[in-house]
Amino acid sequence: METVDVGLFGPDSVTWKLHEEPILFVAGLRSLYLQALHPRAMAGVAQNSNYRHDAWGRLIRTADYVGTTVYGTTAEAERAGLRLRRLHARMTAVDATSGERFRINEPDLLRWVHVTEVESFLDTARRAGVRLDAAEVDRYYAEQRRAAALVGLAPETVPGTAGEVAEYYRLIRPELRMTREAAETALFLSVPPLPWKLSLPARVGLNLGPPRWAYLGVAATAFALLPAWARRLYGGLGLPTTALSADVTVRALRLALTALPRDWREGPMQRAAKERAAQLTENS
Repeated sequence: METVDVGLFGPDSVTWKLHEEPILFVAGLRSLYLQALHPRAMAGVAQNSNYRHDAWGRLIRTADYVGTTVYGTTAEAERAGLRLRRLHARMTAVDATSGERFRINEPDLLRWVHVTEVESFLDTARRAGVRLDAAEVDRYYAEQRRAAALVGLAPETVPGTAGEVAEYYRLIRPELRMTREAAETALFLSVPPLPWKLSLPARVGLNLGPPRWAYLGVAATAFALLPAWARRLYGGLGLPTTALSADVTVRALRLALTALPRDWREGPMQRAAKERAAQLTENS
């Protein structure tokens, strides 16, 4: 009997439960705002990326990578991780403060990108109304250590519970600040050049062409979803009302997105993964 491969996570995982939510495209933006506050990580992106000239192409490639690690077969996920590790291995950047040249695949930088991404997915989804109890939250972080291993991190060095993520942020906050590159990136994320028809990430499976005003609203919501300490680093206010307003907006947006036909909400990788999972159930 042929073995059915449902990938790194599978239908019983919290990862599949969370990543079927189309609202996660807002989480992706939130994570980029947050990642930009790390000067060394931001230098690595600014000196090696063409995001200003191919912003949407880069966004779609990143979404494809996440979709592959979440919904691809084990072999597909491992190949995607290998390609990313090989790409990062060739890249270096210069620290603007010390003048030191460093490799962008340093574990500290990879860990920062990983934690900010998965925490953004989780925080955004919960604030949008996705119900996850404390045990499921910790399970999600633990599951995502498998994704961290794909980029070259030792899983045991990656926060695996909500408490460990909170402690990680507490320890790293003194290293964060708004640099010129962070400010320029935040501005670019808030008002990027929009194509006439924007294909949203494959992980959410949407094909929409929002006008500029709609994107500005989404970007503003993503920024408002940042932790209060991150908004303060950007020079904004860390008022509770800001977070409350963001919660209301992201909940309304999730309701609108989940009302769309399923074929619009699910990408091909997600549908293929569900078909494999159904086959696994039939064979059991």
